[in-house]
Amino acid sequence: MLVREEAGGFLVIGQASHAWLSGQLARAWSPQPSEEVCLAAEQHDVGMAEWDLAPRLHPDGRPVAFTEMELDEHLALWSAAPDKLLTQSAYAALLVSMHGCALYERRGSIDAVRAYLDRERARQERLIAALGADPQEVARDQRLVAAWDAMSLALCLGWDDYEVDHVDVTLSQLGEARFRAAPWPFAADRLVVRCEGRRLAEGTALADAALERLEFALVPG
Repeated sequence: MLVREEAGGFLVIGQASHAWLSGQLARAWSPQPSEEVCLAAEQHDVGMAEWDLAPRLHPDGRPVAFTEMELDEHLALWSAAPDKLLTQSAYAALLVSMHGCALYERRGSIDAVRAYLDRERARQERLIAALGADPQEVARDQRLVAAWDAMSLALCLGWDDYEVDHVDVTLSQLGEARFRAAPWPFAADRLVVRCEGRRLAEGTALADAALERLEFALVPG
């Protein structure tokens, strides 16, 4: 769950909805990636979907954000994520496995993390062999998934002057839900993407918070 503090409460966005926004960025990219890569971007947080239906809550009723999850909880969800994609696309499952590893490689000194990385790297070797994929192309596609994930987080959480790794794009806020991207990476000359969230007022239960459609406009720098 993404949790953004606002006056009088919080904006909460499900991980799967944030990932949907990532998929929209992928399909608007220039040059447009393959559909398998776009699917991986859209589904990169598929492991979190069930968690977000009933997230653990803080005492004030605010959902625990993905950055606040216990390590064993987070690892279990990421370990299950590639399996959820295998019946859709083995290549998308491969990219999601690699994306999870990229996120955890910074924490590799922990035994549980090392075990997770070993399992996923073995999975990746099997999938690359089965697909006959080029490891360099796979690595390039994983970096794109990471870039769209980061861009989506920047939009949803309102990060300003954010430099996106791997693609040399900077996002800057121009106002409410409006951002400038420089250099411009998309095929169209303007882009509007969307996801869904809930505005959680203080004292309101998550289940009682009304759904809200969120739109973000991007324009060239």
